[in-house]
Amino acid sequence: MTGLGPGPGPSFLWFGGSDLGADIPKSGRFDRLDAVHVEATLERLHERISTAMPGRHLADVADEVRQVVVRIQAGTRQARRRVVVRVTSRAAIACLVALIVAGVASAVHAGTGDDVRGFEWFGVVESGVNDVVFAGLAIWFLQSLPERVERRRLLGLLYRLRSLAHVTDMHQASKHTGSKEPVSAEDSHRVMDTDSLVRYLEFCSEVLSLTAKAAALCGEDTTDAVVLDTVSEIETLTASMSRKIWQKISLIRMVPPQAAA
Repeated sequence: MTGLGPGPGPSFLWFGGSDLGADIPKSGRFDRLDAVHVEATLERLHERISTAMPGRHLADVADEVRQVVVRIQAGTRQARRRVVVRVTSRAAIACLVALIVAGVASAVHAGTGDDVRGFEWFGVVESGVNDVVFAGLAIWFLQSLPERVERRRLLGLLYRLRSLAHVTDMHQASKHTGSKEPVSAEDSHRVMDTDSLVRYLEFCSEVLSLTAKAAALCGEDTTDAVVLDTVSEIETLTASMSRKIWQKISLIRMVPPQAAA
Protein backbone atom coordinates (compact mmCIF):
# COMPACT_ATOMS: atom_id res chain seq x y z
CA MET A 1 0.00 0.00 0.00
CA THR A 2 1.22 3.46 -0.76
CA GLY A 3 -0.70 5.25 1.97
CA LEU A 4 -2.10 7.78 -0.49
CA GLY A 5 -5.61 6.43 -0.74
CA PRO A 6 -7.47 5.18 -3.82
CA GLY A 7 -9.69 7.17 -6.06
CA PRO A 8 -9.74 8.80 -9.46
CA GLY A 9 -8.35 12.18 -10.29
CA PRO A 10 -4.87 13.67 -10.28
CA SER A 11 -2.48 12.85 -7.50
CA PHE A 12 -1.95 15.50 -4.86
CA LEU A 13 1.80 14.85 -4.83
CA TRP A 14 2.82 17.63 -7.18
CA PHE A 15 6.45 18.37 -7.80
CA GLY A 16 8.18 20.68 -10.23
CA GLY A 17 11.48 20.62 -12.06
CA SER A 18 12.59 20.11 -15.64
CA ASP A 19 14.53 16.99 -14.71
CA LEU A 20 11.37 15.05 -13.85
CA GLY A 21 10.34 14.44 -17.43
CA ALA A 22 9.14 16.26 -20.49
CA ASP A 23 5.56 15.11 -19.96
CA ILE A 24 5.03 17.37 -16.92
CA PRO A 25 2.66 20.23 -17.80
CA LYS A 26 4.10 23.72 -17.74
CA SER A 27 1.04 25.23 -16.09
CA GLY A 28 2.56 24.98 -12.60
CA ARG A 29 -0.04 22.47 -11.38
CA PHE A 30 2.58 19.96 -10.29
CA ASP A 31 4.98 22.19 -8.41
CA ARG A 32 3.42 21.91 -4.93
CA LEU A 33 1.16 19.93 -2.64
CA ASP A 34 -2.52 20.77 -2.91
CA ALA A 35 -4.24 21.04 0.47
CA VAL A 36 -7.63 20.30 -1.12
CA HIS A 37 -6.47 16.89 -2.33
CA VAL A 38 -4.75 16.11 0.99
CA GLU A 39 -8.00 16.91 2.80
CA ALA A 40 -10.03 14.78 0.37
CA THR A 41 -7.65 11.84 0.80
CA LEU A 42 -7.90 12.08 4.58
CA GLU A 43 -11.68 12.17 4.35
CA ARG A 44 -11.67 9.01 2.22
CA LEU A 45 -9.27 7.36 4.65
CA HIS A 46 -11.58 8.19 7.55
CA GLU A 47 -14.48 6.58 5.70
CA ARG A 48 -12.44 3.49 4.82
CA ILE A 49 -11.34 2.93 8.41
CA SER A 50 -14.86 3.52 9.74
CA THR A 51 -16.29 1.03 7.22
CA ALA A 52 -13.63 -1.67 7.59
CA MET A 53 -13.22 -1.36 11.37
CA PRO A 54 -16.21 0.33 12.97
CA GLY A 55 -15.69 1.50 16.51
CA ARG A 56 -11.93 1.96 16.14
CA HIS A 57 -10.70 5.38 17.23
CA LEU A 58 -8.02 5.40 14.54
CA ALA A 59 -10.67 6.85 12.22
CA ASP A 60 -11.02 9.79 14.63
CA VAL A 61 -7.26 10.38 14.46
CA ALA A 62 -7.45 10.58 10.66
CA ASP A 63 -10.28 13.08 11.00
CA GLU A 64 -8.21 15.15 13.44
CA VAL A 65 -5.41 15.33 10.88
CA ARG A 66 -7.97 16.41 8.29
CA GLN A 67 -9.15 19.22 10.57
CA VAL A 68 -5.56 20.45 10.91
CA VAL A 69 -5.32 20.54 7.10
CA VAL A 70 -8.51 22.62 7.04
CA ARG A 71 -6.91 25.08 9.47
CA ILE A 72 -3.80 25.23 7.29
CA GLN A 73 -5.98 26.07 4.30
CA ALA A 74 -7.82 28.76 6.27
CA GLY A 75 -4.53 30.36 7.30
CA THR A 76 -3.24 30.28 3.73
CA ARG A 77 -6.33 32.13 2.53
CA GLN A 78 -5.93 34.86 5.15
CA ALA A 79 -3.49 36.78 2.96
CA ARG A 80 -5.29 40.06 3.58
CA ARG A 81 -4.58 39.95 7.30
CA ARG A 82 -0.89 39.27 6.69
CA VAL A 83 -0.75 42.13 4.21
CA VAL A 84 -2.30 44.49 6.79
CA VAL A 85 0.27 43.47 9.41
CA ARG A 86 3.12 43.89 6.93
CA VAL A 87 1.94 47.29 5.68
CA THR A 88 1.39 48.54 9.24
CA SER A 89 4.88 47.47 10.31
CA ARG A 90 6.45 49.09 7.25
CA ALA A 91 4.55 52.34 7.92
CA ALA A 92 5.73 52.35 11.53
CA ILE A 93 9.31 51.78 10.36
CA ALA A 94 9.02 54.73 7.95
CA CYS A 95 7.76 56.95 10.77
CA LEU A 96 10.67 55.93 12.99
CA VAL A 97 13.18 56.62 10.26
CA ALA A 98 11.61 60.05 9.66
CA LEU A 99 11.80 60.84 13.37
CA ILE A 100 15.45 59.80 13.50
CA VAL A 101 16.32 61.99 10.52
CA ALA A 102 14.41 64.91 11.99
CA GLY A 103 16.13 64.46 15.35
CA VAL A 104 19.59 64.28 13.80
CA ALA A 105 18.89 67.35 11.67
CA SER A 106 17.68 69.30 14.72
CA ALA A 107 20.74 68.30 16.73
CA VAL A 108 23.10 69.34 13.94
CA HIS A 109 21.30 72.63 13.49
CA ALA A 110 21.40 73.35 17.20
CA GLY A 111 25.07 72.41 17.43
CA THR A 112 26.13 74.80 14.71
CA GLY A 113 25.05 77.86 16.66
CA ASP A 114 27.65 80.30 17.88
CA ASP A 115 26.44 80.16 21.47
CA VAL A 116 26.97 76.40 21.84
CA ARG A 117 29.99 75.40 23.83
CA GLY A 118 32.20 72.45 22.88
CA PHE A 119 31.45 70.30 25.91
CA GLU A 120 27.70 70.51 25.23
CA TRP A 121 28.25 68.34 22.14
CA PHE A 122 28.80 65.32 24.40
CA GLY A 123 25.20 65.42 25.57
CA VAL A 124 23.93 65.84 22.04
CA VAL A 125 26.00 62.92 20.76
CA GLU A 126 25.00 60.66 23.67
CA SER A 127 21.32 61.42 23.20
CA GLY A 128 21.61 60.82 19.46
CA VAL A 129 23.33 57.46 19.91
CA ASN A 130 20.69 56.31 22.40
CA ASP A 131 17.92 57.36 20.05
CA VAL A 132 19.51 55.51 17.13
CA VAL A 133 20.01 52.33 19.18
CA PHE A 134 16.46 52.23 20.48
CA ALA A 135 15.06 53.12 17.08
CA GLY A 136 17.12 50.32 15.51
CA LEU A 137 15.70 47.82 18.00
CA ALA A 138 12.18 49.05 17.27
CA ILE A 139 12.78 48.78 13.52
CA TRP A 140 14.10 45.22 13.90
CA PHE A 141 11.04 44.28 15.96
CA LEU A 142 8.62 45.75 13.43
CA GLN A 143 10.50 44.29 10.49
CA SER A 144 10.26 40.74 11.88
CA LEU A 145 6.71 41.07 13.26
CA PRO A 146 4.82 39.58 10.27
CA GLU A 147 7.20 36.62 10.04
CA ARG A 148 6.98 35.93 13.77
CA VAL A 149 3.18 36.05 13.71
CA GLU A 150 3.10 33.53 10.85
CA ARG A 151 5.76 31.36 12.50
CA ARG A 152 3.71 31.15 15.69
CA ARG A 153 0.63 30.03 13.75
CA LEU A 154 2.49 27.39 11.75
CA LEU A 155 4.37 26.01 14.74
CA GLY A 156 1.09 25.58 16.61
CA LEU A 157 -0.26 23.47 13.74
CA LEU A 158 2.97 21.48 13.46
CA TYR A 159 3.02 20.70 17.19
CA ARG A 160 -0.54 19.41 16.84
CA LEU A 161 0.50 17.16 13.94
CA ARG A 162 3.44 15.82 15.91
CA SER A 163 1.11 14.93 18.77
CA LEU A 164 -1.24 13.15 16.37
CA ALA A 165 1.69 11.15 14.99
CA HIS A 166 2.48 9.92 18.50
CA VAL A 167 -1.20 9.11 19.08
CA THR A 168 -1.21 7.01 15.89
CA ASP A 169 1.90 5.19 17.06
CA MET A 170 0.22 4.45 20.39
CA HIS A 171 -2.76 2.97 18.55
CA GLN A 172 -0.62 0.51 16.60
CA ALA A 173 1.64 -0.34 19.56
CA SER A 174 -1.26 -1.50 21.73
CA LYS A 175 -2.68 -3.98 19.19
CA HIS A 176 -1.57 -7.62 18.93
CA THR A 177 -2.75 -10.98 17.71
CA GLY A 178 -4.50 -13.54 19.89
CA SER A 179 -2.61 -15.83 22.23
CA LYS A 180 -3.34 -18.80 24.43
CA GLU A 181 -3.29 -16.62 27.53
CA PRO A 182 -6.67 -15.44 28.84
CA VAL A 183 -7.61 -11.90 27.84
CA SER A 184 -9.46 -9.54 30.16
CA ALA A 185 -12.55 -7.65 29.05
CA GLU A 186 -10.60 -4.40 29.14
CA ASP A 187 -7.96 -5.73 26.74
CA SER A 188 -10.31 -7.56 24.39
CA HIS A 189 -10.39 -4.66 21.91
CA ARG A 190 -6.61 -4.85 21.61
CA VAL A 191 -6.54 -8.47 20.44
CA MET A 192 -7.12 -8.95 16.72
CA ASP A 193 -6.77 -11.78 14.25
CA THR A 194 -3.81 -11.69 11.87
CA ASP A 195 -5.62 -10.30 8.83
CA SER A 196 -7.40 -7.61 10.81
CA LEU A 197 -4.19 -6.60 12.58
CA VAL A 198 -2.30 -6.30 9.29
CA ARG A 199 -5.11 -4.19 7.86
CA TYR A 200 -5.14 -2.02 10.96
CA LEU A 201 -1.39 -1.48 10.83
CA GLU A 202 -1.63 -0.53 7.16
CA PHE A 203 -4.22 2.08 8.08
CA CYS A 204 -1.85 3.41 10.77
CA SER A 205 0.88 3.73 8.17
CA GLU A 206 -1.46 5.68 5.90
CA VAL A 207 -2.40 8.06 8.72
CA LEU A 208 1.28 8.67 9.44
CA SER A 209 2.03 9.27 5.76
CA LEU A 210 -0.75 11.83 5.45
CA THR A 211 0.34 13.45 8.71
CA ALA A 212 3.71 14.08 7.08
CA LYS A 213 1.97 15.52 4.01
CA ALA A 214 -0.05 17.85 6.25
CA ALA A 215 3.19 19.01 7.87
CA ALA A 216 4.71 19.62 4.44
CA LEU A 217 1.79 21.94 3.65
CA CYS A 218 3.00 24.23 6.44
CA GLY A 219 6.31 24.68 4.65
CA GLU A 220 4.90 25.40 1.19
CA ASP A 221 4.76 29.20 1.48
CA THR A 222 7.48 30.02 3.99
CA THR A 223 11.25 30.24 4.14
CA ASP A 224 11.36 30.43 7.92
CA ALA A 225 14.19 28.15 9.08
CA VAL A 226 12.45 27.21 12.34
CA VAL A 227 9.26 26.16 10.54
CA LEU A 228 11.14 24.20 7.87
CA ASP A 229 13.25 22.41 10.49
CA THR A 230 10.10 21.43 12.38
CA VAL A 231 8.51 20.14 9.17
CA SER A 232 11.62 18.06 8.49
CA GLU A 233 11.54 16.67 12.04
CA ILE A 234 7.92 15.57 11.69
CA GLU A 235 8.62 13.96 8.30
CA THR A 236 11.54 12.05 9.82
CA LEU A 237 9.44 11.06 12.83
CA THR A 238 6.52 9.72 10.80
CA ALA A 239 8.84 7.89 8.39
CA SER A 240 10.56 6.18 11.32
CA MET A 241 7.22 5.17 12.87
CA SER A 242 5.93 3.88 9.55
CA ARG A 243 9.11 1.87 9.01
CA LYS A 244 8.62 0.15 12.37
CA ILE A 245 4.99 -0.60 11.48
CA TRP A 246 6.00 -2.32 8.23
CA GLN A 247 8.66 -4.31 10.08
CA LYS A 248 5.91 -5.42 12.44
CA ILE A 249 3.69 -6.38 9.49
CA SER A 250 6.52 -8.43 7.99
CA LEU A 251 7.01 -10.30 11.26
CA ILE A 252 3.28 -10.99 11.58
CA ARG A 253 3.10 -12.37 8.04
CA MET A 254 6.04 -14.68 8.77
CA VAL A 255 4.16 -16.35 11.64
CA PRO A 256 2.11 -19.39 10.51
CA PRO A 257 -1.67 -18.97 10.95
CA GLN A 258 -1.89 -21.82 13.47
CA ALA A 259 0.84 -20.23 15.60
CA ALA A 260 -0.98 -16.88 15.71
CA ALA A 261 -4.28 -18.46 16.70
